[in-house]
Amino acid sequence: MDEFVSTYTNRLDAKGRVSIPAQFRAVLVRDGFEGLYCCPTLDRNAVDAGGNRFRDQIRSSLKLFEAFSEEHEYLSTTLIGESEILKIDQDGRVILSDAIKDHAGISDRVTFVGQGYKFQIWEPDRFAAYREEAKNRVRDLRKQLGSQHRAAGANSGAGE
Repeated sequence: MDEFVSTYTNRLDAKGRVSIPAQFRAVLVRDGFEGLYCCPTLDRNAVDAGGNRFRDQIRSSLKLFEAFSEEHEYLSTTLIGESEILKIDQDGRVILSDAIKDHAGISDRVTFVGQGYKFQIWEPDRFAAYREEAKNRVRDLRKQLGSQHRAAGANSGAGE
């Protein structure tokens, strides 16, 4: 597997370290990135994290905007300027910085959420609320897509 999948919750130890799930560590090793690239999510109190594939996606997003444009500056400030590269110790743990913990509201537990080319780091209760919101939005989206599909099918059969 070369993608971050599933959801895990781990505790911070007395020294402020948290174990990255073993499956996620294996993906990072295959990706070839030394450490863990982290930046705040754009619209939630969580942190995006990953390796080279994640950084490549950031670069691709930045290429959509002209260099030195206001949009490019905003995006690069958030995704690069506020990023951190965390060191992973030999036991697969990282120390989350105060900036990361403050942004995500993390105190003693961390939820890791796989999202394919990247994963997110959440405070568990905030993630539980977000997961419910996401499920509700997906249900609404499925209903919309189903309605559009039925309408398209009805329209395609009308001309026959």
